[in-house]
Amino acid sequence: MLPFDKYNIMKRQTRSLLEELEEVSKNRDTKYIIESRANNVISSAIHLLEVIERNFTPEQAAVLEKKLLGAIKTRDQARFVNSLKRTDK
Repeated sequence: MLPFDKYNIMKRQTRSLLEELEEVSKNRDTKYIIESRANNVISSAIHLLEVIERNFTPEQAAVLEKKLLGAIKTRDQARFVNSLKRTDK
């Protein structure tokens, strides 16, 4: 019976190691996805701010930048869109 017990212990340890390796892999994938998306969003936001600065007066651009950041912070897209519509008037 002793070899059987050693086998079961080793099997449990091996399974535990494999589960840990799988969990590390999932965390790395999630971190990579977040990093990649963050880079894309930040790059796009920088480009958008540059476009705003080129197409609006400095005062309007400052307001739109503030509204954009506020919309992101509050997770309310309409906040920025409404501000943009008001600049046309």
